[in-house]
Amino acid sequence: MAQNNKRIAKEFSECSQSPPPGISVRLVDESDLLKWEIMMDGPSESVYAVSQALFQGGRFKLLLTLPTDYPFKPPTLNFQTKIYHPNVSNDDKGSMCLGMLRSDTWKPPNRISAVILLARSLLLEPQPDDAVETSIAEQYKNNRKEFDKTAKDWVKRYAKN
Repeated sequence: MAQNNKRIAKEFSECSQSPPPGISVRLVDESDLLKWEIMMDGPSESVYAVSQALFQGGRFKLLLTLPTDYPFKPPTLNFQTKIYHPNVSNDDKGSMCLGMLRSDTWKPPNRISAVILLARSLLLEPQPDDAVETSIAEQYKNNRKEFDKTAKDWVKRYAKN
């Protein structure tokens, strides 16, 4: 466990001190290295982007929870801000479907920074063939204009700065 805490502390330090653009990372509770709050701006070229004209929306809060046996088991990542997305459950859990976070595909060398970047990349390019919300995935594939409109409406409604 002590070895795991060293690795977690090192990864937290890396992610919080030099995060990717548009992302900030902090501990939910300073005494608990296993729960991280991630604030993520929607990528500018996505429907989840911050509206520069109105200075509103496009800021998402995520919770990353590490298991006590990390890095041998994957973390979980949940959107705490509601988001209209095929790869995020449309409930109060906001569970995110990421292939890399499945226990059968997770590898101990994987890093939390890669998980965060992958989550952000899903805002740019949803993966409708690996969806948790099949109706949203169908709309994304078959009626992109309506999907974009609804996603932008949700950003304005829920992802306020």
